[in-house]
Formats: sequence, C-alpha cells, structure tokens
Amino acid sequence: MQRITRVLGACVLVLSTTACERTAPPGRATIGPTDRYAAAARSIEEFIDHEMKDKALPALSIALVDGDSIVWSRGFGVENSEKGTPATAETVYRVGSVSKLFTDIGVMQLVEQGTLDLDAPVRRYLPEFAPGGDTTVTITLRQLMSHRSGLTREPPIGNYFVTDEPTLSNTVTSLNTVPLVYAPERTTKYSNAAIAVVGYVLEQTQSEAFAPYLKRTVLTPMGLTNANFERTPTIDAHLADGLMWTRHGRTFPAPEFQLGMSPAGSMYATMPELGQFLSVLFNGGAAPGGQILKRETLEQMWVPQFAPPGATNGFGLGFAVTTFKGHRAVRHGGAIYGFATELLALPDERLGVAVSTSKDFANSVAERIAEHALAAALAARAGESIPTAAVTRSTTREEARAWAGRYGQGERSVELVARDTVLFMTPTRGGFRARLRWSGTDSLMTDDEGSYGTLVTRARNGGIVADRDTLARASVGANASVRDEWRGLIGEYGWDHNILYVYEQDGRMYALIEWLAHYPLTQVSADEFHFPEYGLYAGERLVFTRNAQGKATEVVAAEVRWQRRSIPGEDVDTYKTNPVRPVAELRTEALAATPPVEQGTFRDDDLVELTRLDPRIKLDVRYATDNNFLGTPVYSQARAFLQRPAAEATVRAQMALAKKGYGLMIHDGYRPWYVTKIFWDATPEKDHLYVADPSQGSRHNRGCAVDLTLYELATGRPVQMVGLYDEASDRSWPDYPGGTTQQRMLREILRDAMENEGFTVYDAEWWHFDYKDWREYRIGNTTFEALGR
Repeated sequence: MQRITRVLGACVLVLSTTACERTAPPGRATIGPTDRYAAAARSIEEFIDHEMKDKALPALSIALVDGDSIVWSRGFGVENSEKGTPATAETVYRVGSVSKLFTDIGVMQLVEQGTLDLDAPVRRYLPEFAPGGDTTVTITLRQLMSHRSGLTREPPIGNYFVTDEPTLSNTVTSLNTVPLVYAPERTTKYSNAAIAVVGYVLEQTQSEAFAPYLKRTVLTPMGLTNANFERTPTIDAHLADGLMWTRHGRTFPAPEFQLGMSPAGSMYATMPELGQFLSVLFNGGAAPGGQILKRETLEQMWVPQFAPPGATNGFGLGFAVTTFKGHRAVRHGGAIYGFATELLALPDERLGVAVSTSKDFANSVAERIAEHALAAALAARAGESIPTAAVTRSTTREEARAWAGRYGQGERSVELVARDTVLFMTPTRGGFRARLRWSGTDSLMTDDEGSYGTLVTRARNGGIVADRDTLARASVGANASVRDEWRGLIGEYGWDHNILYVYEQDGRMYALIEWLAHYPLTQVSADEFHFPEYGLYAGERLVFTRNAQGKATEVVAAEVRWQRRSIPGEDVDTYKTNPVRPVAELRTEALAATPPVEQGTFRDDDLVELTRLDPRIKLDVRYATDNNFLGTPVYSQARAFLQRPAAEATVRAQMALAKKGYGLMIHDGYRPWYVTKIFWDATPEKDHLYVADPSQGSRHNRGCAVDLTLYELATGRPVQMVGLYDEASDRSWPDYPGGTTQQRMLREILRDAMENEGFTVYDAEWWHFDYKDWREYRIGNTTFEALGR
C-alpha cells in the first residue's frame, strides 16, 4: 500500500557489470559486492547501520543492480525475533504498493496483444462496474493506472483495514455503492481501489484468478521464482516479522491478513527478486522466460499521464516518473502493515536499487537509503569519490525545551513538543508528526521513520522559519469550548490493528488515521465532516451514526465502516478489572513472600508524608478504599510518603502549579513491595504493562514514584484528563492523541511541572512520575502502620 502523498518506494540498485550472475541463486545470504562497487557498498552499509540504530528498524535488505547483474545484496538486523534469525538477501518482505507495477505490467501485456484497450471504458470488460451506481460514468484503464480515475482511496469491502479477506470480485463490486470522489482526470487521487479494478479486469478477461495468473504470466517469466501475491511455505520460511508503532509510543506485531484489493499491495518478494525485475526493465522487457513487454511499451509506461508534453514528473502507467541527479528516474514506494519498501531506477543509466524494511511507515528511511545507494553507485561507475550520506544529530534536553512551543496561527501553525532529549514538530494543517534533529550548527531538520528534510531555523523575532515559512511564537491555552454536539463523536473507532481517532483540537475536529496521519476536518452538517483536499484521504468524507443519547456508534470514513471501540474507562468514573484470583488470598501470599535481594550501596530511607510539607497537596488514595481497579482496599490507611528529595521536588512542583491555579492530588506514593505483588498477581497478563513486576521491584517500592493528577485550587475539583487513573488502555499513555485540547493541555501542564523538578513520566501512564534518584534507594516493604510509628 502507498501511504504518503508523494510516491515512496523500495530500493533496488541496478549497476552495469558482468561479474555477477543475472539472478540471485536461492539461499545466498549475501551477493557481492563486485570490486567495482565495493567502496559504494561500504558507504551504504555504514549509512544503513546508522539508520537502523537511529530508527530502531528490526530488519532491512537491499539489492544493487547494474544492467543484467545484482552487484550487491545483503540483509541487516533480525528476520525472525523469536528465533533470532538474521536478515539476509533472501529475507522476504511484503512490498505493498510496489505490487501495483506488476499488476499494471500484466495489463500492458494484454494491451500489446490487442486484448485490452487502455482508453476504452472499463465497462467493456466489467459490464457490472458502476461506481456509485452510475452506469453513465466512463473510467478507463489509463485513468485507473495513473490514479486519475477519481475513485475513492479504499473500497468499502476488501480495503486496507478489514480482516475478512473477501474475494476480488466482492471488493470491486462494493465500489458500486460509493460515488466518485472527483470526476475522472480532474486531479491525481491515489487509489488502491483503482488498482483492485485493474487486477479484476485481468481476472475476468482471462478467466483465471488474479494471483495465479500474475504468477504464471509476469512473475515466473521474469525470473522471480518465489515472489507471489499469495503466501506459500517458501515465503513463510523467510518472511520478516513486521513491526507496528503508534504515535503515542506503543509497538506491536504487524497483522498478516490478506487484502481484498490484492492487486494493489499484496505481493511478497526478496530484494534480489526486485533487483531481477529491474534488470528486466533495463533490458527492454527481456527476461529469462522470454520478452515480457516490448521496450516501447515500457517507455510508454514511463511517460507522465495527463500532463503537458515533455513533462518529467508525475504518474506514468503505474510508475512514478521523476528525475534523480539530472537523470530520468522511475520509482514506486510500498507501505503495508509492518513493512516499507522503495524501488528506484535510472532506466537510461541502467542503474537501480531496491530496499525494504520490516517497520511500519519507515518509508522515508527506505527512500533515503535507496537514494544514497544510487548516488554511491553513480560515483563508483564514474570513478569518483563515494559521497557520504548526511546524518543528523540529536538535541539535548535543554535544547528541546528551549525550542518547544506553538508557532503561527490557525492552520498556518506548528507545535514543537519536547520529550526528554527529543523534539517533535506537528503541523496544525495535518500530515505527520516528525522528529527534529540538528542538521548543522543552527538548523533543525525533520528526520525519523516517515519524514525527512524540512528545515527549521530561528527567526529574528523569536519565532521560527519552518520550510521557509516564518512563524511567530504564539501563546497556548487550554481551550475548554468544545461544542456539545462534538462530544458524542470524540473517541476511537475501528480495529486493534488500526484505530481511527476522532478528537478536538483548538476548536476544530480532527481525525488521526492509520496511526500517524492527522487531518483537520470540515463540518458539513451535524454528523458529516470532510477530510481536507490534500493528504491520504483528499476530498473524502466522514459520516457518523449516533444512538439515542447522541453518542456515535460508528463512522463511515473514506467509505470504510468503522465501529466505535469500547474503551474500558470511557463511561465510568473508576476503571475496574476482574482480579485473576481473590485479592484476600493474594494478600496472604504477598505478606508471606520476601522481596528480591539487592546488591550494592543504597541511601538510608527518609520517607516523609507529602501532606505535612504543603497543605495544598490533596490526597485521593484509592487503594485505601474499594474505589480502585481491583474493587477492594489494599491499604489500611490513606497516606502518601516519598523519600525526602522526591517529596521536596513534588512540593516545588505544587508551588509552580499554584501560580496557574492548580494543586496536586496524590493517588499513591511509596508502596510496600507486598502490594506490588498483589497487583501483579491479580492483574490479567495482557495488562501487565500497567503494573510493576515484583521480581524486579518498583520505583514505588523505593519511595521515588508518585501517582497524581491536578485539581482546581478555586473549586477543589479534580480536572478531567483524557483517561482515568489506573485505566489499562492506550488512553493512559502520556502522548495519547485523543480527547480534547483542554484534556491534553492539562496533561502537559502536569507533565511540565513534574519534569521541571527532576521527575520522568512513565511511558504508559500519564499520572505516574519517577524521581531521578530512584536507583539510590532499596526496595522497601515497610507498612504504613510501621511508618506512622
């Protein structure tokens, strides 16, 4: 699948030499490099090593191609995490939207034969095809293959999100229920649905299922022996583990279901196989199994469609056409759950590169590695010095905090947020949050898995210049004016593997889709909103369905039906779980157990009671009541202790917050070890992320962790955060993107006050803060009663 508005791709570097074999022999962990490209390979390896460490990529493989030959191919990282299998040249990846090129080539074979006509109405081949039920609309294969058909990005059935693996027939038929987003040829509208239709034309006209047809007519003749649109035992033997990640920091294994729109993104391949594909292109369509396409047909595919004569950029037939260092280039990217691929080639130079990595939305990394590989290959061929890939360096904690803030106004604004030593930039107009790093002495640059190259510098007025746009520093306030009609829409929709977040920001509704892409929405009516005219879902709409209480039960977003998700703490005041075993039984075992023995030198305990240091600090110690996640008391007293340095730092945070009208409300401080053991043993294993492992002890046990929230000094009422205290859900993560501006801003106010005094927030709990000196204290198991004495 393709995620990003401009084409991103997999990389295969094609270089001309006769020293290597035409195709990669099966089982070769590494190919080459040949002498000519040895220095280039070393430079590329060094860059890959840096990027894998910096972006935490699990596995990556690359193939360099020169004419007929793969001159270098190898893998990096780990193919299978459970077995510890290293990635090699033969590691298999899901190549996402690179698949489209092979589907389009299958069509062009039939165009050469006169069986298909690129400019005939698709209804000639699919009489039942009528988008939106309109039988008068005329859409052609040329429009579909160059993303100018106006079709929705995703079909209602068989789209990128649903897991039921419907047939290609059902997928394409579902398009008859939704209208076009744009009139054909009006604008470029990237569409996976469009290529599903292209594949279905092959299936119907050739009376053969799409996957075996493509395997027989395109993949096998090209010499792509194991590549396939269907999983096979050979593919499974070396398929890399795909990794997903969310904007708020959670990672999980990528789902593996097959897409109903298989022709648009379901191909599996190794990088040498994509390298072999490039060799076929460079040889004018000649392949081990015969002539795949005529040279003039390939040239036709590399001409920008619906563009002025002589245009050098745009979508051709499948391929994205562009230039690279003055050379004509063709490329395509691929993004599918857990994988990112880049394919980049210079047809006139007969050089190319293919790169794939097993991390979701890492297309920017794959693209940069491909481009550096191609630049290094050009230099090696010319006998010039190999260029050094540019790398950025991290900001310090102080630098990140100095740059943090809001800049600009309205949609022409950005938010810079400091997270320890990391600085992120989020554009209000939508798109992707990107990490900023130093690219020189005074310039920051976006550089992470999915973004690279936007420069940010200081402006003379104390503002910033972001991508040549000067933005003044703006004040940030907690905007409480959320329209009542929106409150029932805010929430999560969809599936565990892909959640749609609907939230309010600065008095406007937003959608965060595909984990990382956020867009401001335009309201059309009470229950209908539109995506902006740019981005992944340009021009598409969201239509909500509400229940009698006004709460949305589902939303049809971009023609995909998303059910509202049940969030454990959404409609209750206290999050509850069902203990695995009776708490009374667990208490008896915990009191009889012994904390782990620790070696080393530690400070003496100096636990002090927080409320005695500042009377404005309130207590809400729920573990002394039945109003907690276990539904039963675990403390006999409602008290909160911390080691003296941590306690005094908490008081300083309270003093700073009082100037803003807030006080601290403590849920928990020092926690005897036996209580940690009760929590662990009572909590279902799936939620162990939210409780400490007693075999390691916790920072609470050392008296250096505090659970807390804010309350209003004027009213005494606790504030409303995005999620509940002790809630075992994504809403507990400190960077969870949902909720309202006010809720997120209050979360930031609390975090900022605590971090200023030496605390660090726990990754999965917005309320949990650890003091910097926690390692200097022993695990404690003294009861509150003993402390009181």
